[in-house]
Amino acid sequence: MKAIAVEPGAGEPALVERPRPEPEPGEALVRTLRVGIDGTDHEVIAGHHGNLPAGADRLVLGHEAVGVVEEPNGTELEAGEFVVPTVRRPPGRSNEFFERGEPDMAPEGEYLERGIVGAHGFMAEYVTSPAEYLVSIPPELAELGFLVEPISISEKAIEHAVATRSAFDWTPETALVLGNGPLGLLTLAMFESVLDIDRTYCLGRRDRSHPTVELVEDLGATYVDSRETSVSEIPDAHEAVDLVYEATGHAKHAFETVDALAPNGVGVLLGVPEPWEFEVDGGRLHRELVLHNKALLGTVNSHRGHFEAAIDTLSQLPEWFTDELVTGVYDLDEYTEAFKDGDDVVKTAVEFDAPAGGF
Repeated sequence: MKAIAVEPGAGEPALVERPRPEPEPGEALVRTLRVGIDGTDHEVIAGHHGNLPAGADRLVLGHEAVGVVEEPNGTELEAGEFVVPTVRRPPGRSNEFFERGEPDMAPEGEYLERGIVGAHGFMAEYVTSPAEYLVSIPPELAELGFLVEPISISEKAIEHAVATRSAFDWTPETALVLGNGPLGLLTLAMFESVLDIDRTYCLGRRDRSHPTVELVEDLGATYVDSRETSVSEIPDAHEAVDLVYEATGHAKHAFETVDALAPNGVGVLLGVPEPWEFEVDGGRLHRELVLHNKALLGTVNSHRGHFEAAIDTLSQLPEWFTDELVTGVYDLDEYTEAFKDGDDVVKTAVEFDAPAGGF
């Protein structure tokens, strides 16, 4: 079978031949339909993130996937059922995080991640997975099923942000997304279309003619150009916000978020920055957090419940939004196009197959 693999840090993804996998007991064989590409894939390709499976010289990419069950193999799944796979797997042994259904809370070294950390991903014509890590998705949503994984990341982030405020009456009226990439845009759409937050903002570094900026404004949000207004300056330029969602990996934004928050606000950090030393006024930030009941938290990955919530969210997103968000779905013979950046690129995917009759 064909797969897309990479030697991290040593070049571009390549189309390779691999044996078709055979499912073990408790596993199903899944025929891959589409796999999305995001910033993590590019970090893996560049060698900045992730690592190879034991004994492998290349890593099969892909963690945002949707497929169809080819062989249930005695599981409770049905042949022809559309599924989205979760990403984390036990590191050769079970542990307390997986046993209680919270693999997303496992620390480094206590998990593998398909297509990222120590395990082959889903950019192959066929993959196998334990049934417990395959989440059913309605046929009418399968075409966009590769968006479920990134949405699940935001489902968890929002859930945990709300949990930090659960000790008192807190209903966010304003929210700020840092980053106008696909993850930031999906989260902004959630704020606007699903959570119905009154006033939303999105900060980026794109000219206003860029399609992502047009998407921000079409959603009804206010675009903030970080080259003109820093995160710390947003309260003066616009207003302090109740919720900040950081999806840039720009280390300074973690500290600037404290300034952007309104009293009782919470900032959730998802970006993974490279090492970077710089000076901050730690005393002032400490005072802001304490005297105004602000909170910062970090979050990564998601579990099955977040995937299920993400499928529900996907069903509520406006069709015009997903049409404009997904700027390219490429067949295997043109897969390299899916990894290219450009002014007209927002979100791309590789199509390995299509259901009978098409999507």
